[in-house]
Amino acid sequence: MVATSKRDEPETDGNDALVVAKKARVGDGAVVGTLTKDGVKRTSNLQAPIMKLTGHEGEVYSLNFSPDGKCLASGSFDKHVFLWNVFGDCENYSVLKGHKNAVLEVHWMPNGEQLVSCSADKTVRAWDAHTGQQIKNIKEHGAVVNSVCPLRRGPPLLATGSDDCSAKVFDLRLKRSVATFSEKVQVTCVGMSDAGDQVFTGSLDNTIKVWDLRKGSVSITLKGHSDTVTGISLSPDGSHLLSNAMDNTLRVWDMRPFAPVNRCVKLLTGHMHSFEKLLLRCTWSPDGSQITCGSSDRMVYVWDARTCVMQYKLPGHSGSVNEVAWHPSEPIVGSASSDRTIFLGELMR
Repeated sequence: MVATSKRDEPETDGNDALVVAKKARVGDGAVVGTLTKDGVKRTSNLQAPIMKLTGHEGEVYSLNFSPDGKCLASGSFDKHVFLWNVFGDCENYSVLKGHKNAVLEVHWMPNGEQLVSCSADKTVRAWDAHTGQQIKNIKEHGAVVNSVCPLRRGPPLLATGSDDCSAKVFDLRLKRSVATFSEKVQVTCVGMSDAGDQVFTGSLDNTIKVWDLRKGSVSITLKGHSDTVTGISLSPDGSHLLSNAMDNTLRVWDMRPFAPVNRCVKLLTGHMHSFEKLLLRCTWSPDGSQITCGSSDRMVYVWDARTCVMQYKLPGHSGSVNEVAWHPSEPIVGSASSDRTIFLGELMR
């Protein structure tokens, strides 16, 4: 199937901030002063306020923008990683093939030169972002690899979490893992501290564990969720950790040294998990002022990170929203859904 994109005009309501343009043109680097049908000035360089990307032949589980914001990567049940242009017609310009089962999470490495993906085929793979060639195939896990997360700056390290009840740390320059952390239950999501000295794991036991990479042991256990943790995300300044769980809550944890014993400082609600038990991810906006996450009720939710007030509840998808990603420099959110589509939409400033 050839992947395509188009301007999309879903039904809107009072909560819908993704509005449809009468006319959309793209200028040379600056946001064009076109207006929506409601007379609202455009806020991004998207060709239209909403772009719908189609082409995946299965549920889309993950998406992330490249560090320069020009490209988007998505992973799907169809076993492929798609690369898309963010601006213009949002063409699908490359398909990365190699996984033998569903791609569950995909991330760009900080330099934008490589991508990493994990899959239900028990592997983690690294790809050349320019050629689309596979450059590494990691086969150390013994079961589904649910999550992969690269170090945001510094050496090419990445953490992985698997149904084999382990989390691992890999250096892409080396052949073997540099650390393995064993748990009693499946690991559903992972993250890394900016210093690269801690690995965060969310799992089926409803907890988040902070592993000390040097000691190889748990230094902190975060308790509060009452169901499986499906996504974790470190704040841009590295001071707080965001978690999403099947108990239909988002929690913000204070990760600074000498924080109080009860590190949960904020609780956000509104989104939903369903009987599908999907691994719905969560993330911060680049400036840390907003929070978003996947939701099984087909909506894209955005909260104010300081007040915990819900700012947007955006319709459009006809299936579970599995992950929402922020553009690194423009007010654009991308959403990946079980309806096999991706939406890119601009938010009003």
